Amino acid sequence: MPSFRAVAPELIPPPRPDAAFVPDDAQCDELCERYAMPDHIRAHSRKVAEAATDLALRAADKGLLSTTSVQAVRASALLHDLGKMYCIEHGGHHAQIGAVWVQAETGNPAIAQGVLHHVWWPFDVDPTRYFLPLVVLYADKRVTHDGFVSLGGRFTDLFERYAKTTQARERITICMDQARAVEHTLSEILGVKLHAYTFDRRRLVD
Repeated sequence: MPSFRAVAPELIPPPRPDAAFVPDDAQCDELCERYAMPDHIRAHSRKVAEAATDLALRAADKGLLSTTSVQAVRASALLHDLGKMYCIEHGGHHAQIGAVWVQAETGNPAIAQGVLHHVWWPFDVDPTRYFLPLVVLYADKRVTHDGFVSLGGRFTDLFERYAKTTQARERITICMDQARAVEHTLSEILGVKLHAYTFDRRRLVD
């Protein structure tokens, strides 16, 4: 199971004075600019947001989500790697640091939760209760760099890049098994075979 490092106090922005809100795409872009997210990570995040939004709209069509909730899913996906570049340069867990920043900037714990848990979900795999974080997690596992892939394609890439030790391989395997469980439960509640679904809607994925 992935571990987390503590977030240094100086990394936490002052809280917003206004109430929690759901940022639109332009506001998410402003945050990405403020936290120096490079273009290639933005491109990846936009693809993840595209997949997550697709699934959220399907859920809304079934009466499982409101319009506001769809944008919250999209915002969380757009911001899920907000802390990644900082952690590449300085260390730390990018999901945890990104979640702290998103919570401070938006005051919205649901959006921050999606950022915090886009690598690993520590609770029941139940999209009827935890739709936003599970969809952001799943959407992230369907995008390699800036292209849509199957879970198999995504985890092949993760194994090639990060499975340098036995512990790393074990953690990636655990995450892969969880992603498959999320895919199965989302397929059931949304009525679509996600293992064979491509988010570009042109063909089935390999």
